[in-house]
Amino acid sequence: MAELNPFKIAQQQLDEAAKYLGLDAATHEFLRWPMREYRFTLPVKMDNGQTKVFTAYRVQYNNARGPTKGGLRWHPDETVDTVRALAAWMTWKCAVVDIPLGGGKGGVTCNPKEMTETEKERLARAYIRAVNSELGVHRDVPAPDVYTTPQIMAWMMDEFETIRGESHPGVITGKPIAIGGSQGRGDATARGGVYCVREAAKKLGLDAATSSYAIQGFGNAGQFAATLHREILGGGRLIAVSDSRGGVCSRDGMDPAAIVRHKLETGSVQNFPNTQPISNEDLLEIDVDVLYPAALEGVITEKNAGNIKAKLICELANGPTTPAADQILHENGNLVLPDFLANAGGVTVSYFEQVQNTYNYYWSLADVHAQLDRRMTEAFDAVYKTREQAAVHMRLAAYLVAVTRVAEACKLRGWV
Repeated sequence: MAELNPFKIAQQQLDEAAKYLGLDAATHEFLRWPMREYRFTLPVKMDNGQTKVFTAYRVQYNNARGPTKGGLRWHPDETVDTVRALAAWMTWKCAVVDIPLGGGKGGVTCNPKEMTETEKERLARAYIRAVNSELGVHRDVPAPDVYTTPQIMAWMMDEFETIRGESHPGVITGKPIAIGGSQGRGDATARGGVYCVREAAKKLGLDAATSSYAIQGFGNAGQFAATLHREILGGGRLIAVSDSRGGVCSRDGMDPAAIVRHKLETGSVQNFPNTQPISNEDLLEIDVDVLYPAALEGVITEKNAGNIKAKLICELANGPTTPAADQILHENGNLVLPDFLANAGGVTVSYFEQVQNTYNYYWSLADVHAQLDRRMTEAFDAVYKTREQAAVHMRLAAYLVAVTRVAEACKLRGWV
């Protein structure tokens, strides 16, 4: 369905903001499309001696505010429209947290679950060989995303440095700490989101310490959200979690650390003791104070938005809510912390890593957390203030903040 094409959704969201802002036609049209996009065909020799050919992408959406920045996804369903949408959202994400970067994104259509470590390394290096001329700390800086890891980033950085014959730690972020990674990167996406939940709870008059919460998607961000909700908000009751295989719930609450251990040990949240099974679909509609959609895009639609009971929805995933669903949630009084605000902690700490690499001085974990807290709190305040002044939902408010900043940079440069 066209309405679930992620790039069409991203364009539709921009169109709404452009109309509200009265953006001139040229600027609006310019911001609807990537400035540059690349498609690569990567032949990779597999462990069985056969060569497999992969399709890969890199989209540099807009660099008016600085070098493009964005993750690299390895997923069997990866398409150029997914990458375009994510690059657009990265543009707005960097702008809404006011870091001096533009938006980019990359992808490889593959199933890493079916690949060995040596095959992944060959694919990582092949990708860099194809795209290296377009990368650099002052051009475009990739980072990990779905099914890519710090180890994959390490191979990519090494391949880039091998090609260039010199040290370039800032060309890739999300690296292991031993080779230039930043403290605090592992939980940054979830931590930034939970900081926003803390601030939103104050606005809603929600008692954060007694709040109930549920998490759809129990990968990296979902697992950290489970424990950080209690740590940062000073309490909370985890009611339900789910992953790609299904979910579990308990009205009495679950020990977040224990279910994370269970997931890591068994590969699934299923069969966690003293819980009942719940589907991914039903979890979204469970009666909780805070819902964290932390899986893939397009899970909250006009079909189920009217059944969402959570007072506060923190989008740790990219694009989990469709535009039609946004309007329904707004009319029903559900407050949505939109993805490019809520999950901007990841790119913010990636930016911190880039900064540390560039001037070769590294921060403590406490420094990283303090800087992240400040930036996420300021970003939330700017968006919430715009929401109140413009009487619009939070996603449109976030777009108004971000698009205004990017459009201003484009105009100052004389592009439009």
